[in-house]
Amino acid sequence: MRLLLAEDERELSRALVTILKHNNYSVDAVYNGEDALDYLETELYDGAILDIMMPKLDGLSVLRRIRAKGITVPVLLLTAKTEIDDRVAGLDSGADDYLPKPFSTKELLARIRAMTRRKSDTVTDNVLSYGDLTLNRTTCVLTCGSESLPLANKEYQMLEMLMEIPGRVISVDHLMDKIWGYDSEAEMNTVWVYISYLRKKLKTINSKVRIKAMRNIGYTLEVGEGD
Repeated sequence: MRLLLAEDERELSRALVTILKHNNYSVDAVYNGEDALDYLETELYDGAILDIMMPKLDGLSVLRRIRAKGITVPVLLLTAKTEIDDRVAGLDSGADDYLPKPFSTKELLARIRAMTRRKSDTVTDNVLSYGDLTLNRTTCVLTCGSESLPLANKEYQMLEMLMEIPGRVISVDHLMDKIWGYDSEAEMNTVWVYISYLRKKLKTINSKVRIKAMRNIGYTLEVGEGD
C-alpha cells in the first residue's frame, strides 16, 4: 500500500517514514505543499498524510485543489492545530480524518488503516469504461464491441488501475507495490511481461485502446486510430 507523507519537519518526517515502512507501507515523503500537490496530481496513492502548516502551499489548499480535480485519495490531516474551527475547516475541505499533534504511533496507524479501509469498502462502479473498452469488475471480463475475453487475476488488476484514471501515468514501482506487494521478490521486468500480455489481448478483441510506455516514467492508456 502506497502513501504520500507531506510533513515539513524533517526529523518527524524521517521518523514517520521509518515507522510506516516498518509496517509494510511504501512511502513517498515531501516537505512542502507544492511538491505534495504535484505528487498527488501525477501519481496514484492509497492514502495521503498532509500537515496543514507547510511552506509554499498549506495542507488545506492542497486538499481543496486535489478534491476540485476529482482526486479522491483518502487524506489524513496532521497538524498542531486543535481548535474546533480548524478541524471543521479540514473536514469541510474534503479530509477523511484529522489527527492533532502530538499523537501516538498506534493511533496514527489505526487511523491510516481506517481511512484506507473505508476507501476500499466504498461502492464503485461495477463496470469501467475507456475508449471502446469496458471492464466488468465482477466477472473480470474485458469487452470491445461484440468481442470479449476474461482476464487473469494480475492482468485484470493492472488494467483496472490503468482504466480507473485514464491519462494518468502509473509508475512501474506503483504497479509492483499494488499488484505483487511491497515485499514481493518479483523482478521489475515482470510488469513488462504482463503489459505485453494485455497488449496482445487488446489486439485480439480489435480495440483501438493502446497501452503507452512513457520512458523512465511508467504506463498510461491512449486511444489510437486502429490498424
